[in-house]
Amino acid sequence: MEIFINNLLEFFFILVGLLLGYVAFKVAIDKTHPTRLGTSLFWLLLGIVFAIGNFIPPVVNGAILLIVGVLTLTKQVKVHHIKEVKEEEAEASSKRLGNLIFVPVVTLAVVAVSISQFTPLGGQAGIGIGAVTSLIVAMIITKSSPNEALEDGNRMVQQVGAVGFLPQLLAALGVIFTEAGVGDVIANAISSFVPQGNPLIGVIAYSFGMVIFTMIMGNAFAAFTVITAGIGIPFVISQGGDPAVAGALAMTVGFCGTLMTPMAANFNALPVALLEMKDDNGVIKEQIPMALIMIVFHIVLMYFWAF
Repeated sequence: MEIFINNLLEFFFILVGLLLGYVAFKVAIDKTHPTRLGTSLFWLLLGIVFAIGNFIPPVVNGAILLIVGVLTLTKQVKVHHIKEVKEEEAEASSKRLGNLIFVPVVTLAVVAVSISQFTPLGGQAGIGIGAVTSLIVAMIITKSSPNEALEDGNRMVQQVGAVGFLPQLLAALGVIFTEAGVGDVIANAISSFVPQGNPLIGVIAYSFGMVIFTMIMGNAFAAFTVITAGIGIPFVISQGGDPAVAGALAMTVGFCGTLMTPMAANFNALPVALLEMKDDNGVIKEQIPMALIMIVFHIVLMYFWAF
């Protein structure tokens, strides 16, 4: 079963890689694109990492990511000509579909959760199967062709741009931080003023540690491994806290930090660009009050549910 699951996950990564390869091809044939070579190379290299990253040496993957970083840093990755949806067509489709437009989204969630909870395939495979299923459902509801789905995928990938891959990179950075002993450094610093044996103080430190480190890193995945190793285990779990409950709530409280930082570019900067907002921090300002309320609720829930 484990081999089957790994092969299934590899299949989904290959699908992502093929989509990115298609994006690279579409950019490469657009002779009016101002950074055609750089942008197409960016998407092609990312496609290679997703599609065959497990079959090439790690040092090659690392070199590819360095090139990708240089292309981004030198502003060689730009959005130029993509197929735009006309406002009249969008409004007509909205009236025709109505609330049916939400069916694919619900389908993804239901399929993913069902597979995760009731089969041995796990959550990652569930998300992949749910995504493919919801795509098929969306094509049936909207009566779209495979080519239209592919073109919309190309449009979405280019609009999101490089920031769409920050979560993967930041999650990997969190693992590197843990291996480098950053968690131990944080634990030693926290132990100097957080008393051992006080679950409430431990929960508060764990929660705010996740929030603050997430704001610095821009992603809760990157913060989770470091803060859990440095604060969660010694000050919450070792004090008798349920690791499943504490870990789950720590991850979600970390996302409260995501709501309050410009480092979370794919969440907070991308909507500003797509909606052409005048205030670069407009999304963050709207989210801060709710984020603060949610932090308090997380602390209360972790304290009473984990102990």
